[in-house]
Amino acid sequence: MTRGRVLALLLVAAVASAAGPAPAQPAAAAASQAEAAPAGAPIKFENRALFTFRARMGVFTPEERAAAATKRIRQIAEQRGPLAVTVEPLPEGNLVLLDGQRAFLIAQGDVDAASGETLAQLTDRTVKALEAAAAAYHESRSVEFMLKAAALAAVATALYLAFLRGLVAGYRRLSRRIAAAVEARIARLKREIVTALNPATLGHLAQSLLAILAWALALFATYVWLTYVLERFPYTRPWGLQLEGFLLDTLAGIALAIVDALPGLFVVVVIFVLARMASQVTRAFFDRIQAGRITVGFIDPDTATVTRRLVAAGLWIFAFAMAYPYLPGAQTEAFKGVSVLVGLMVSLGASSIVGQAASGLILTYSHAFRPGEYVRIGETEGTLTGIGLFATRIETGLGEHVTLPNSVVMASATRNYSRAVPGAGFVMDTTVTIGYATPWRQVHAMLAEAARRTEGIAAEPAPMVAQTALADFYVAYRLICYAEPRQPRKRAALLSALHANIQDVFNEYGVQIMSPHYMTDPAQAQVVPKAQWFAPPAAAPGDSGRAA
Repeated sequence: MTRGRVLALLLVAAVASAAGPAPAQPAAAAASQAEAAPAGAPIKFENRALFTFRARMGVFTPEERAAAATKRIRQIAEQRGPLAVTVEPLPEGNLVLLDGQRAFLIAQGDVDAASGETLAQLTDRTVKALEAAAAAYHESRSVEFMLKAAALAAVATALYLAFLRGLVAGYRRLSRRIAAAVEARIARLKREIVTALNPATLGHLAQSLLAILAWALALFATYVWLTYVLERFPYTRPWGLQLEGFLLDTLAGIALAIVDALPGLFVVVVIFVLARMASQVTRAFFDRIQAGRITVGFIDPDTATVTRRLVAAGLWIFAFAMAYPYLPGAQTEAFKGVSVLVGLMVSLGASSIVGQAASGLILTYSHAFRPGEYVRIGETEGTLTGIGLFATRIETGLGEHVTLPNSVVMASATRNYSRAVPGAGFVMDTTVTIGYATPWRQVHAMLAEAARRTEGIAAEPAPMVAQTALADFYVAYRLICYAEPRQPRKRAALLSALHANIQDVFNEYGVQIMSPHYMTDPAQAQVVPKAQWFAPPAAAPGDSGRAA
């Protein structure tokens, strides 16, 4: 080994120990000095990471090398020199000098082979970091610079506090205006909408959104202020630079993600615009069918609305299926997981919904009844106001709006009183029970007279009376008549008027409406003598002076 090489090794050992020359190493030890340690030991100066020791130098571990280098740099800095950084190449690596004095050695073994960085690149990066740390060292000990930094930080803090104060004042003012505007707008809506949309709820929602926006602006301003203030002082400047880098990287990532998503979003917009155009065309087509201006064999005006909704739903489902791959994040695992979860929830919870929808479609396309007809479904009787996909709505005429699930309608016996006669009229019927002592012909005549007195009961076809039961104590008489087709929803009022007229007619002819019940057998047989068979207002056959 030459004398120059021996001196070089002694110099490296001295720099690493910061305590003078180290014992001479044999050639075998020098050959193994580049052995990499599992974890590096960083060297810091002025709160900046300058370099990471990874290799052992003789008997010195990376941690010992880092501690010795840090001590040596501080000793050089305390000499109040300019802290000029230079590099001297050596066979073992690059020796970094500070004001011409040995600081530390960057060996080949300190290079992170996994990153692909070379010794020259590592040295150049380390020199720049050391120069920045040296500049910060001088700045932190400059009274003029620190006063200037404190003044700038104070100004930034004052601006930040003023921004927060203005933000709070603006939030309070806008919150009051939004609450007043929402209440004024809701007050002008209809009663049904006011019931569904509570002004206090909408105002609270608007204020919550405004509060979220205000907090977001406040946090952003806090982040910017903290970054700016930290960058003013040499020691905290690395933290400020890290915050600034994180913010810029995040904003750049968001901007790049938006730019990358623009082509896909453009395709999505085109697909949905085409779907909307197709939906509008089909809407116009089915509206013409509903108005009777177009006749299609398998679609009539009653089913045009439901068919239009089904076609529109199919178009939008197809459009969503086409646009799904182009949605931002559609290919991510999170998006796929949410899609699977939604599909599972729909599969588990939509069985009853699908059943209701199927029942609604069957009721619509089977033409069991149409809106405006008078029907009886189970125990509910009234005018049908609408058949929806999931429920059927009935107005009873007594101030009730009944909603029946379509599955219940399908499982119940239904009566359609509007199709018993041609046209748009509907059947009216009522039942009275009269004892056997009253001539049945008289009862028939009295019920027919009550029907003729009721305004709204059609004269043709003529009212009829059927004896529906011969019970133990009485006879059940059922009056069947037909209401005029002018106002089908007034059936409840018509039925009330018919009942009133029945009471008046029976009172006029002295017949009580009461179903007798026997405690014992009567003293005389409860029969009607033939002479009383045609008691008024009944008329005997051939008697034209009386109404039959």
